Amino acid sequence: MAVLGTAGHVDHGKTTLVRALTGVDTDRLPEEKRRGITIELGFAPLRVRDPDGGERIVAVVDVPGHERFVGTMAAGAQGVDVALLVVAADAGVMQQTREHLTILEFLGVQRVLVALTRCDVADEETRALAKLDIEDVLSTTPWPRAELYEVSGKTGEGIDALREAIARATKSLEAEGRAKRPTRLSIDRAFVPRGQGVVVTGTLAFGTIAVGDELELVPRERRVRVRGLHQYGAPVEKASATGRLAIGVAGVELADVHRGEVLVRPGSLEVTRAFDAVLTRAKAGRPFGRRARLAVHVGTDEVPARLVPLAPLSPESDSSKNTIAPGEQWLVRAVLLRRIGVAAGDRA
Repeated sequence: MAVLGTAGHVDHGKTTLVRALTGVDTDRLPEEKRRGITIELGFAPLRVRDPDGGERIVAVVDVPGHERFVGTMAAGAQGVDVALLVVAADAGVMQQTREHLTILEFLGVQRVLVALTRCDVADEETRALAKLDIEDVLSTTPWPRAELYEVSGKTGEGIDALREAIARATKSLEAEGRAKRPTRLSIDRAFVPRGQGVVVTGTLAFGTIAVGDELELVPRERRVRVRGLHQYGAPVEKASATGRLAIGVAGVELADVHRGEVLVRPGSLEVTRAFDAVLTRAKAGRPFGRRARLAVHVGTDEVPARLVPLAPLSPESDSSKNTIAPGEQWLVRAVLLRRIGVAAGDRA
């Protein structure tokens, strides 16, 4: 099962578009209903049909677009195979549009589709200006030729064409080798349904999980047993990457499980308070001073850290300076406030 994640500025119609595609309203919290914006991650199954007539499910992750919830957006973007960039036709590219594109690039998302939403309230000239705006911002990203679809979540315009594009974009991902790597699921939610034990949800980015498996909860390094698996309300005995899962776990209390922790094969993930990485600065923003204080997002976790520059990697960088300027690339060490689980090759 491939994973599709939304991205884009607040109030540009991401949740309305997901509802038009899937029939599911991913805003589940009362405050989301009252304020009319997404605050928490939302999830929905999207049924797509392939040219050969086969039907399958694409897991959809709907993320917040408000700048206050950028950490939640980064958590939702982890494990995404294809991103759906949502831009309102009557507003064009906004600040969070650009910031979300930067997050998708740094997390290594390979494919992007663009949905130009609210086309029912924009005339042809306004649509054309918005498309030029999108082409301009994408020209400096890894996705300069991303397919764009003009849609309306209210009238249904373009929804079928977009659904077919999602089917094409995710079809070739089914055979990729994520399932052969060590099992890893970053937890984004934990709860106790009435009459049951602890259930955690997340995106299975790598490997497989089966009922009865013994897994390790990191960074607390505690063993748990899988007592049940669900995918969109249906019980399954086994699941492979990628895809959304709800997992019933035995051996842990709800108070011991938090967003950001990871379920892995025992011993397969390093637990540490420091790691070295190649840091690529975005082209905009202010310089980082030495030992800058940052928030590091790995998987669904967010942890305060101090950055220690080790060596410049880009020709224009000057190791004698006390800053890492926008656009520069450095080898750095991140010293974390608490332990996390990481692996070589992770993106953050």
